[in-house]
Amino acid sequence: MARRLKEPLLVTECVDTDPVLVSVAGGEAVICSFRCPDKDTPNEDAAVIVPLSNRAAILAVADGVGGSRMAHTASGTVVASLAGIHAQAGAGEPHSRAAIVNAIERANETVCNSGNGSATTLAVVEIDDNKVRPIHIGDSAVLVIGQRRRMRLQTVAHSPIGYAVEAGVMDEGEAMHHEDRHLVSNVIGDKSMRIEIGHSLLLARRDTLFLATDGVLDNLHLEELIDFVRTGPLEKAAERVVTAVKKRMNDPSEDAPSKPDDTTFIIYRRSH
Repeated sequence: MARRLKEPLLVTECVDTDPVLVSVAGGEAVICSFRCPDKDTPNEDAAVIVPLSNRAAILAVADGVGGSRMAHTASGTVVASLAGIHAQAGAGEPHSRAAIVNAIERANETVCNSGNGSATTLAVVEIDDNKVRPIHIGDSAVLVIGQRRRMRLQTVAHSPIGYAVEAGVMDEGEAMHHEDRHLVSNVIGDKSMRIEIGHSLLLARRDTLFLATDGVLDNLHLEELIDFVRTGPLEKAAERVVTAVKKRMNDPSEDAPSKPDDTTFIIYRRSH
Protein backbone atom coordinates (compact mmCIF):
# COMPACT_ATOMS: atom_id res chain seq x y z
CA MET A 1 0.00 0.00 0.00
CA ALA A 2 1.30 3.43 -0.91
CA ARG A 3 2.27 5.69 1.98
CA ARG A 4 0.83 9.17 1.98
CA LEU A 5 3.52 11.71 1.14
CA LYS A 6 3.59 14.65 3.55
CA GLU A 7 7.06 16.05 2.87
CA PRO A 8 9.02 16.42 -0.39
CA LEU A 9 10.60 13.19 -1.61
CA LEU A 10 14.02 14.05 -3.06
CA VAL A 11 16.08 11.60 -5.09
CA THR A 12 19.68 12.62 -5.82
CA GLU A 13 22.91 10.78 -6.64
CA CYS A 14 21.22 7.36 -6.40
CA VAL A 15 23.30 4.32 -7.29
CA ASP A 16 20.39 1.92 -7.77
CA THR A 17 17.06 2.13 -5.95
CA ASP A 18 13.90 0.08 -6.10
CA PRO A 19 10.85 2.02 -7.29
CA VAL A 20 9.22 3.91 -4.40
CA LEU A 21 5.40 4.14 -4.37
CA VAL A 22 3.63 7.05 -2.64
CA SER A 23 0.13 8.48 -2.39
CA VAL A 24 0.00 12.12 -3.48
CA ALA A 25 -2.35 14.68 -5.08
CA GLY A 26 -5.37 12.40 -5.17
CA GLY A 27 -3.46 9.59 -6.84
CA GLU A 28 -0.38 7.42 -6.68
CA ALA A 29 3.13 8.03 -7.96
CA VAL A 30 6.20 5.84 -8.29
CA ILE A 31 9.70 7.31 -8.49
CA CYS A 32 12.86 5.51 -9.57
CA SER A 33 16.49 6.40 -10.34
CA PHE A 34 19.59 4.35 -11.06
CA ARG A 35 23.12 5.05 -12.15
CA CYS A 36 24.57 4.14 -15.55
CA PRO A 37 26.02 0.61 -15.54
CA ASP A 38 29.79 0.36 -14.93
CA LYS A 39 29.94 3.99 -13.79
CA ASP A 40 31.63 5.01 -10.53
CA THR A 41 31.01 8.76 -10.65
CA PRO A 42 27.78 10.23 -9.18
CA ASN A 43 24.40 9.69 -10.79
CA GLU A 44 23.81 13.01 -12.57
CA ASP A 45 20.01 12.62 -12.54
CA ALA A 46 17.72 13.88 -9.78
CA ALA A 47 14.00 13.91 -9.08
CA VAL A 48 11.47 15.22 -6.59
CA ILE A 49 7.82 14.81 -5.64
CA VAL A 50 6.48 17.82 -3.72
CA PRO A 51 3.08 17.44 -2.00
CA LEU A 52 1.23 20.75 -1.73
CA SER A 53 -2.28 19.71 -0.65
CA ASN A 54 -4.57 16.69 -0.84
CA ARG A 55 -5.18 17.48 -4.52
CA ALA A 56 -2.00 19.24 -5.61
CA ALA A 57 1.66 18.37 -6.10
CA ILE A 58 4.75 19.04 -8.17
CA LEU A 59 6.63 16.23 -9.92
CA ALA A 60 10.04 16.79 -11.52
CA VAL A 61 13.01 15.00 -13.05
CA ALA A 62 16.34 16.59 -13.96
CA ASP A 63 19.34 15.33 -15.93
CA GLY A 64 22.72 16.92 -15.26
CA VAL A 65 24.29 17.54 -18.65
CA GLY A 66 26.90 14.87 -19.28
CA GLY A 67 30.37 16.22 -19.79
CA SER A 68 29.76 19.32 -17.70
CA ARG A 69 31.74 19.50 -14.49
CA MET A 70 29.75 18.68 -11.36
CA ALA A 71 26.63 17.96 -13.42
CA HIS A 72 25.02 16.19 -10.46
CA THR A 73 25.14 19.41 -8.44
CA ALA A 74 23.10 21.26 -11.08
CA SER A 75 20.31 18.67 -11.14
CA GLY A 76 20.34 18.50 -7.34
CA THR A 77 20.13 22.28 -7.07
CA VAL A 78 17.02 22.59 -9.21
CA VAL A 79 15.05 19.78 -7.53
CA ALA A 80 15.97 21.18 -4.11
CA SER A 81 14.72 24.60 -5.22
CA LEU A 82 11.41 23.06 -6.29
CA ALA A 83 11.17 21.19 -2.99
CA GLY A 84 11.25 24.57 -1.25
CA ILE A 85 7.79 25.33 -2.65
CA HIS A 86 6.38 22.90 -0.05
CA ALA A 87 7.27 25.29 2.77
CA GLN A 88 5.76 28.20 0.86
CA ALA A 89 2.48 26.29 0.47
CA GLY A 90 2.50 25.51 4.20
CA ALA A 91 2.90 29.21 4.91
CA GLY A 92 -0.19 29.96 2.85
CA GLU A 93 1.58 31.20 -0.27
CA PRO A 94 -0.03 30.15 -3.57
CA HIS A 95 1.38 27.08 -5.30
CA SER A 96 1.09 28.42 -8.81
CA ARG A 97 3.07 28.44 -11.99
CA ALA A 98 4.74 31.57 -10.65
CA ALA A 99 6.18 29.64 -7.69
CA ILE A 100 7.59 26.98 -10.02
CA VAL A 101 9.04 29.53 -12.43
CA ASN A 102 10.59 31.46 -9.55
CA ALA A 103 12.16 28.28 -8.17
CA ILE A 104 13.61 27.43 -11.58
CA GLU A 105 14.98 30.94 -12.07
CA ARG A 106 16.59 30.88 -8.61
CA ALA A 107 18.20 27.54 -9.42
CA ASN A 108 19.43 28.84 -12.77
CA GLU A 109 21.04 31.83 -11.08
CA THR A 110 22.70 29.56 -8.51
CA VAL A 111 24.03 27.18 -11.15
CA CYS A 112 25.23 30.00 -13.41
CA ASN A 113 27.01 31.66 -10.49
CA SER A 114 28.63 28.43 -9.30
CA GLY A 115 31.43 28.83 -11.82
CA ASN A 116 31.88 25.06 -12.14
CA GLY A 117 30.47 24.72 -15.66
CA SER A 118 27.53 22.57 -14.58
CA ALA A 119 24.13 22.46 -16.31
CA THR A 120 20.95 20.40 -16.25
CA THR A 121 17.71 19.72 -18.07
CA LEU A 122 14.37 19.72 -16.24
CA ALA A 123 10.86 18.37 -16.75
CA VAL A 124 8.18 19.46 -14.27
CA VAL A 125 4.47 18.77 -13.93
CA GLU A 126 2.15 20.80 -11.74
CA ILE A 127 -0.85 18.71 -10.62
CA ASP A 128 -3.88 20.57 -9.30
CA ASP A 129 -7.25 18.85 -8.87
CA ASN A 130 -6.63 16.31 -11.67
CA LYS A 131 -5.32 18.98 -14.04
CA VAL A 132 -1.71 18.72 -15.15
CA ARG A 133 0.55 21.34 -16.68
CA PRO A 134 4.02 20.53 -18.10
CA ILE A 135 6.97 22.89 -17.75
CA HIS A 136 10.34 21.94 -19.22
CA ILE A 137 13.85 22.97 -20.17
CA GLY A 138 15.93 20.68 -22.38
CA ASP A 139 15.23 17.12 -23.46
CA SER A 140 13.81 15.51 -20.32
CA ALA A 141 10.22 14.66 -21.20
CA VAL A 142 6.62 14.71 -20.02
CA LEU A 143 4.11 12.28 -21.53
CA VAL A 144 0.42 11.65 -20.87
CA ILE A 145 -0.72 8.28 -22.18
CA GLY A 146 -4.38 7.29 -22.50
CA GLN A 147 -5.76 3.87 -21.67
CA ARG A 148 -6.11 3.05 -25.37
CA ARG A 149 -2.46 3.86 -26.16
CA ARG A 150 -3.26 7.40 -27.35
CA MET A 151 -0.52 9.93 -26.65
CA ARG A 152 -2.45 12.85 -25.16
CA LEU A 153 0.64 14.94 -24.38
CA GLN A 154 4.29 14.80 -25.39
CA THR A 155 6.69 17.67 -24.78
CA VAL A 156 9.08 18.66 -27.55
CA ALA A 157 12.75 18.21 -26.69
CA HIS A 158 14.76 21.42 -26.80
CA SER A 159 17.37 19.98 -29.13
CA PRO A 160 18.16 19.95 -32.85
CA ILE A 161 16.81 16.40 -33.13
CA GLY A 162 13.70 17.19 -31.09
CA TYR A 163 12.85 20.13 -33.32
CA ALA A 164 13.47 18.05 -36.45
CA VAL A 165 11.04 15.38 -35.26
CA GLU A 166 8.42 17.98 -34.35
CA ALA A 167 8.79 19.61 -37.79
CA GLY A 168 8.28 16.25 -39.50
CA VAL A 169 11.66 16.18 -41.25
CA MET A 170 12.81 13.20 -39.17
CA ASP A 171 10.85 10.28 -37.73
CA GLU A 172 11.23 8.77 -34.25
CA GLY A 173 13.20 5.82 -35.59
CA GLU A 174 15.78 8.01 -37.30
CA ALA A 175 16.00 10.27 -34.26
CA MET A 176 16.64 7.34 -31.92
CA HIS A 177 19.87 6.44 -33.73
CA HIS A 178 21.04 9.89 -34.86
CA GLU A 179 24.61 10.83 -33.94
CA ASP A 180 23.49 14.25 -32.66
CA ARG A 181 20.76 12.91 -30.35
CA HIS A 182 22.83 13.86 -27.30
CA LEU A 183 22.90 17.57 -28.18
CA VAL A 184 20.68 19.87 -26.07
CA SER A 185 20.00 23.51 -26.94
CA ASN A 186 18.35 24.79 -23.75
CA VAL A 187 19.56 24.11 -20.19
CA ILE A 188 19.53 25.39 -16.64
CA GLY A 189 23.01 26.79 -16.12
CA ASP A 190 22.80 29.13 -19.11
CA LYS A 191 21.83 32.79 -18.71
CA SER A 192 19.75 32.50 -21.90
CA MET A 193 17.70 29.60 -20.49
CA ARG A 194 14.11 29.49 -21.74
CA ILE A 195 11.25 27.99 -19.69
CA GLU A 196 8.53 26.38 -21.80
CA ILE A 197 5.13 26.30 -20.07
CA GLY A 198 2.54 23.99 -21.61
CA HIS A 199 -1.24 24.08 -21.60
CA SER A 200 -3.27 22.61 -18.74
CA LEU A 201 -4.73 19.16 -19.42
CA LEU A 202 -7.45 17.35 -17.48
CA LEU A 203 -6.07 13.94 -16.58
CA ALA A 204 -8.68 11.25 -17.26
CA ARG A 205 -9.33 8.47 -14.76
CA ARG A 206 -7.09 5.91 -16.48
CA ASP A 207 -4.49 8.22 -18.01
CA THR A 208 -0.84 7.68 -17.10
CA LEU A 209 1.50 10.62 -16.53
CA PHE A 210 5.16 9.85 -17.21
CA LEU A 211 8.23 12.04 -16.65
CA ALA A 212 11.67 10.78 -17.67
CA THR A 213 15.27 11.64 -18.39
CA ASP A 214 16.89 10.40 -21.59
CA GLY A 215 18.12 7.23 -19.92
CA VAL A 216 14.62 5.93 -20.61
CA LEU A 217 13.92 7.73 -23.86
CA ASP A 218 17.19 6.74 -25.57
CA ASN A 219 16.72 3.05 -24.80
CA LEU A 220 13.02 2.39 -25.40
CA HIS A 221 10.87 3.14 -28.43
CA LEU A 222 7.75 5.11 -27.57
CA GLU A 223 5.51 2.18 -28.53
CA GLU A 224 7.36 -0.05 -26.06
CA LEU A 225 7.19 2.53 -23.31
CA ILE A 226 3.45 3.02 -23.81
CA ASP A 227 2.83 -0.72 -23.43
CA PHE A 228 4.99 -0.90 -20.31
CA VAL A 229 3.28 1.89 -18.36
CA ARG A 230 -0.32 2.36 -19.51
CA THR A 231 -1.92 -0.49 -17.50
CA GLY A 232 -1.42 -2.46 -14.31
CA PRO A 233 -0.16 -1.43 -10.86
CA LEU A 234 2.36 1.41 -10.94
CA GLU A 235 5.07 -0.61 -9.19
CA LYS A 236 4.78 -3.33 -11.83
CA ALA A 237 4.87 -0.74 -14.61
CA ALA A 238 8.03 0.76 -13.11
CA GLU A 239 9.63 -2.67 -12.82
CA ARG A 240 8.91 -3.33 -16.50
CA VAL A 241 10.60 -0.07 -17.48
CA VAL A 242 13.65 -0.74 -15.28
CA THR A 243 14.07 -4.30 -16.57
CA ALA A 244 13.78 -3.26 -20.22
CA VAL A 245 16.12 -0.26 -19.92
CA LYS A 246 18.80 -2.22 -18.08
CA LYS A 247 18.61 -5.03 -20.62
CA ARG A 248 19.11 -2.56 -23.49
CA MET A 249 22.08 -0.96 -21.74
CA ASN A 250 23.75 -4.21 -20.70
CA ASP A 251 22.94 -6.37 -23.72
CA PRO A 252 23.02 -4.19 -26.87
CA SER A 253 21.86 -5.47 -30.24
CA GLU A 254 21.89 -3.99 -33.75
CA ASP A 255 18.11 -3.91 -34.07
CA ALA A 256 17.38 -2.07 -30.80
CA PRO A 257 18.49 1.23 -29.24
CA SER A 258 21.18 1.07 -26.58
CA LYS A 259 22.74 4.05 -24.81
CA PRO A 260 24.07 3.46 -21.28
CA ASP A 261 23.16 6.44 -19.12
CA ASP A 262 21.82 7.48 -15.74
CA THR A 263 18.08 6.85 -15.68
CA THR A 264 15.26 8.50 -13.73
CA PHE A 265 11.49 8.53 -14.10
CA ILE A 266 8.20 9.19 -12.29
CA ILE A 267 4.84 7.59 -13.12
CA TYR A 268 1.56 9.02 -11.79
CA ARG A 269 -2.12 8.10 -12.02
CA ARG A 270 -5.12 9.64 -10.31
CA SER A 271 -7.07 7.36 -7.96
CA HIS A 272 -10.60 8.51 -8.80
